[in-house]
Amino acid sequence: MFRKWSMSLLAIVIISVAVLTGCGAGNGNQTTKAANTTESNANGTQKKEETASKKLVVYAALNEDDIVQIQKKFKEDTGIEIEYIRLSGAGEASTRIQAEKASPKADIFVGGSVEFYEPLAQQGLLEKYTSPNAKEIDKQFNDPKGYWQGWYMGVLGIVLNKDRFKKELEPKGVKEPKTWDDLLDPNYKGLFVTSNPATAGGGYIFVADQLFRLGEEKGWDYLKKLHANVHHYTPGAVDGISLTATGEFAAAMSWAHDIVKSAKQGYPIKVIVPEQTAYEIGGAGIVKGGANPENAKKFIDWLLTKPVGEMNTKLSNRYSVRKDVAPPEGMIKIEDVKLVNYDRDKAAQMKADVVKKFTDMIGK
Repeated sequence: MFRKWSMSLLAIVIISVAVLTGCGAGNGNQTTKAANTTESNANGTQKKEETASKKLVVYAALNEDDIVQIQKKFKEDTGIEIEYIRLSGAGEASTRIQAEKASPKADIFVGGSVEFYEPLAQQGLLEKYTSPNAKEIDKQFNDPKGYWQGWYMGVLGIVLNKDRFKKELEPKGVKEPKTWDDLLDPNYKGLFVTSNPATAGGGYIFVADQLFRLGEEKGWDYLKKLHANVHHYTPGAVDGISLTATGEFAAAMSWAHDIVKSAKQGYPIKVIVPEQTAYEIGGAGIVKGGANPENAKKFIDWLLTKPVGEMNTKLSNRYSVRKDVAPPEGMIKIEDVKLVNYDRDKAAQMKADVVKKFTDMIGK
């Protein structure tokens, strides 16, 4: 009897151990499975966070207050934070993008003339993208290949310090300049500054303007004669405005909209838009290989909207590429500007050769 009871007890113990072991193994599998699920969820969350990035790195060839306002408004409208580096000109931005081509740091290049975008596109450094909002823009402002997008327009002008002109030049019988040729007057020697075409979009367009309006030979002859009057060449096209506004120089070449903007701040300066002046199409493009390509596309879309066009016109005095945005206050009507016959494709193609020749000419 005792033997039978002992055998039965042993059987129960063996069965219990087997059941507990099985349950323990099951719990172990469930724990591993739960851990795998947690890891999978974490990876999924990480991918989702990467997809929903709220960051955009911008290289800006714009005035500081312009890019600051763009940063603020873009964050308000989209929730995306812009981290920007403001560069002295489109040439510097272009050089930086080329230097970083193996490991791009920027998502967007904005500001400066589209002449600086075309070479980058040819080198495969810009991402092809055509915004759906581009259909609302005149085709001359859209790259047919889709690598850059025009969003504003500006014309070149002369900034004149009225006080210095009246005290130093007027007594010598010098009249206010009306044409680019008037700047060749020897009385401007050492009193005039302009920008370097190697670093500034405006500087290059100014050089190209002379070549287009006068022809190759006479154009270079003009630039050599003007060089004799130039005190120095600034890195950015807008630099000459502040130097003239503060009275360091009597005159400079720059963008008319930026001159008007400074004049509104009370400086004793005025803008003169010469005949046969040139204009820029201000560009924007997506840097290929940037970390936030979807946000970059959102930025291009946003840039082409009417509210942003109105904001930029009010802030910078630039002409908008949108026909439904009124011209900037205080600026000459675009239809009254006598423009040179500016061949933008040729300007882009000849840029490298022109910049090299100009650099050799000034000895720098």
